[in-house]
Amino acid sequence: MGRSRGGLTTKIHALVDAIGRPILLKLTEGQAHDGRSAADMFGTVCGGQVLLADRAYDSDRLHETLAARGAVANIRLMPNRVKAYAFDAELYKERNFVERFFNKLKHFRAVATRYDKRDDNYLASVQLASIRIWLRSYESVT
Repeated sequence: MGRSRGGLTTKIHALVDAIGRPILLKLTEGQAHDGRSAADMFGTVCGGQVLLADRAYDSDRLHETLAARGAVANIRLMPNRVKAYAFDAELYKERNFVERFFNKLKHFRAVATRYDKRDDNYLASVQLASIRIWLRSYESVT
């Protein structure tokens, strides 16, 4: 857990599949940089896959690592970037599945209000909520 003027803060990082189901979850301190702290999460992205991420994850090292594995990174570039990488704005619109996942996650009170003081207990709450989200994707809608 990170400490700021507002109190204890935590960021949830999620790697989701093409329909918004969580694959990998991680907690970091609120003041930690997104790109540096979640770089180890992208080990599951392999050849032929596309990683959609926001600007916080834009780095040369990430682009090169994914290219070496045969994967493609479609990340919105930082405005001050010198070396430009390929970016597809239409494909980037599919990133809304990550936002939808976080919206579903916030419906669970234990996750949204963060009553747990320990980060391992909070991560367990997030994982339990993610399991419920997975199970909902298999429910019949008829």
